[in-house]
Amino acid sequence: MIKYDLIIIGGGPAAYTASIYASRYKLQHVVVGEKLGGLATETNKICNFPSEEEISGIDLMKKIETQVKNLRVNILNDKIVDIQKTKNGFCSITQNEKKINSKTILLATGTKSRKLEINNENKFIGHGMSYCATCDALFYQNKNVAVVGGSDSAQVTSLYLSKIAKRVYQIYRKDKLRGDPTWIEQTKKNKKIEVIYNNNIQELKGDKNLEEIILEKPYKGNKSLKIDGLFIKIGSSPDGLLTNKLKLAQDKQGYVKVNNQQETSLQRVWAAGDITTASNKFKQIITACSEGAIAVESIFNFIQKNK
Repeated sequence: MIKYDLIIIGGGPAAYTASIYASRYKLQHVVVGEKLGGLATETNKICNFPSEEEISGIDLMKKIETQVKNLRVNILNDKIVDIQKTKNGFCSITQNEKKINSKTILLATGTKSRKLEINNENKFIGHGMSYCATCDALFYQNKNVAVVGGSDSAQVTSLYLSKIAKRVYQIYRKDKLRGDPTWIEQTKKNKKIEVIYNNNIQELKGDKNLEEIILEKPYKGNKSLKIDGLFIKIGSSPDGLLTNKLKLAQDKQGYVKVNNQQETSLQRVWAAGDITTASNKFKQIITACSEGAIAVESIFNFIQKNK
């Protein structure tokens, strides 16, 4: 059975950048990711990645993925569900019961979209409710939609939907949008977007598909809002499945604590990207890439010292 120098768990920018650097360092490694491209693929417009004036998340990740594939890296579209310690490393077990032995691990599993945590939410997923505008926006051409959230991802989603939908309601629990001033300015100026401040969704209604949302507070004299589609953009939380199995040190929000070398509290395990406390928790594609590169440089030095 092959024993890799490194297994990179994840499929987003941190994982792919780590793979590029691991290839340069001649580390025998494998990348295992359930969703190749990660949450970055759900971003419809990126304007702050060097060399790309404007690009979708899917197109950017395809370019990065192509670079990794050209390096002949072993990429598995699978999910690691368990990790067991071995004498000189780990055995990672996939959902399809494949066992992968490695000397070191890099966790780059990222985050998952937060849910509203209200009744009927699961019922309407894929039936009028979505977490990904890039995936589902075209279903709502010339229809009324709503976006929940007030950060960059919510603003970008509202702006994207405004090009497709008839009307976009953006619902935010606070009295002021937050994040990139450019996105905020564009959102406020867009005549097809109506921001509803200081409000939340209390209830979801509909038969087979979502037809109506009930707000906590009346808006223009009515708590009911008829819509055809609802997009949830209220942030994300770290994927803690493997973090908990390995008993890694975390902060109160569940992010993996790392040092300036991206090392975790467990020897031979590193972490990079949105799952970590690094980069001042500035969750950007470029910071994820940076953390992936730093982690692999540290892993390379560790393996060299422990030959």
